[in-house]
Amino acid sequence: IRKKYNLLIGEQTAEEIKIGIGSALPLEEERTMEIKGRDQVTGLPKIMHVTSSEVTEAMQEPLQAVVSTVRATLEKTPPELAADIIDRGMVMAGGGSQLRHIAQLLTQETGVPCYVAENPIACVALGAGRALENYEIMRRSLPVVPS
Repeated sequence: IRKKYNLLIGEQTAEEIKIGIGSALPLEEERTMEIKGRDQVTGLPKIMHVTSSEVTEAMQEPLQAVVSTVRATLEKTPPELAADIIDRGMVMAGGGSQLRHIAQLLTQETGVPCYVAENPIACVALGAGRALENYEIMRRSLPVVPS
């Protein structure tokens, strides 16, 4: 938004845009959203409309960084685990996994099935809690790191 329209928006507005009309892949039906920010040229408040295709385009660079990181991780995966990943797929968790079509993009770009966890925001915390509850069992499965 800043680069294309010289409009400064806050982090909260950017998040609202991402949730409201953002998508990792083009949407079948174009959406628009009214946004408010400060014009970088005049310094005055400004209201404008942005489309889902503009947001998708703006997100391509950070999304390609995610794709590259996932690819690099898959390339370093031990063969036994790689076989499991190919059979069962990858499961995404966290807020970023809620972006429309992010799982489809990763499946398309990596050739590995990708799914979004049932409760992507809470599942990381719930899993960490479960790991702490079963700390002794989890500890035995961790690799020993030489000092």
